[in-house]
Amino acid sequence: MDSKVSFLESEFERAVATMGDAPPNDNVVPIADPPSAQALLSERERRFQALLEALPTAVYTTDAVGRLTYYNSAAAEMWGHQPTLGVSEWCGAWKLYWPDGTPMAHVDCPMAVAVRDQRALRGMEAIAERPDGTRVPFAAAPTPLFDAAGKLVGAVNMLIDISERKAAEDQQALLVRELHHRVKNTLATVQAIMGSTARSARTIEEFRDAIIGRIGSLAKTHLLLSDEAGIVDFGGVVHKELDAFGIGDGGRITLSGPDVELPAQLAVTLGMAIHELTTNAVRFGALSVPEGKVDVSWSVTIAANGRRLDFEWVETCGPKVKKPKHKGFGTRLIDIVLPGQIQAKAEVAYRPEGVRVTGTVPLPSDGTV
Repeated sequence: MDSKVSFLESEFERAVATMGDAPPNDNVVPIADPPSAQALLSERERRFQALLEALPTAVYTTDAVGRLTYYNSAAAEMWGHQPTLGVSEWCGAWKLYWPDGTPMAHVDCPMAVAVRDQRALRGMEAIAERPDGTRVPFAAAPTPLFDAAGKLVGAVNMLIDISERKAAEDQQALLVRELHHRVKNTLATVQAIMGSTARSARTIEEFRDAIIGRIGSLAKTHLLLSDEAGIVDFGGVVHKELDAFGIGDGGRITLSGPDVELPAQLAVTLGMAIHELTTNAVRFGALSVPEGKVDVSWSVTIAANGRRLDFEWVETCGPKVKKPKHKGFGTRLIDIVLPGQIQAKAEVAYRPEGVRVTGTVPLPSDGTV
């Protein structure tokens, strides 16, 4: 190693300068009984290895033909075992893999490349597999070592555990895929809304008002999804639509039910259904008159075939209800979209005293209430 490897080498050279006829310089304290050169070398090696042992990063060395000559505890921990010095070659890892998961021969590992090409490498990545089967992705920084004559005498390598960075990259890739999936689904939903609204609207003004409200409802649900990391509470969806009409004692709206977490697909579809029920109540039902009331309740049932959300929408004190002569967007949403997209079952009763809607929605088995 040259003088750049460690301050310990410089310290050793200054110590040696105090022996024999070499005049000490101002930075050297003379010693009365100087130790032997061999003792100094041993102490120098001990202190140097202690320095490497204290490092939290895996460090190891090889000779010029690749045999391991030293490794610290961090390296043994990364490898999951203690390879035999002078026998194991190039890297102490049990097995090695390229970043894409294909097997990597030890003779192709970063340390072998650095020694073979006699040049330092930086940032080359690989994966080490321990004897217990666990894997650790790492970035290597092998550096060849030369003697004073320029002859290759070995190499030193530092292995940096990049598990956290890889996990963050995987999470980012997952989020990007989820974003693409949601955008695709949202565009398909908007397209379906526009087509169905166009078929049911009788005037341009009616189409405009309906499409603005429906796209706005879709936006509200997606805002909830973005705020809650892809999970939405059913009560939150209902509140978003009905809060403006007065909720609580003396209000026109009564809501009751436990917390029920909904994944994105259920939240979007149920959000559209609640929006259509609200719109119809505002235009024709209980919310079209000051004294009208809407009661929404829900619960979760756990049965042998899984969990389900049961909900009920009841309107009272509104205009006398008559069954519509033609099916609008809301009716088609309840009759066709809910069963088709989320396997829900819903029933609409056009009672004279007010509309009553009951429904059941299968819930994911790993959800919480």
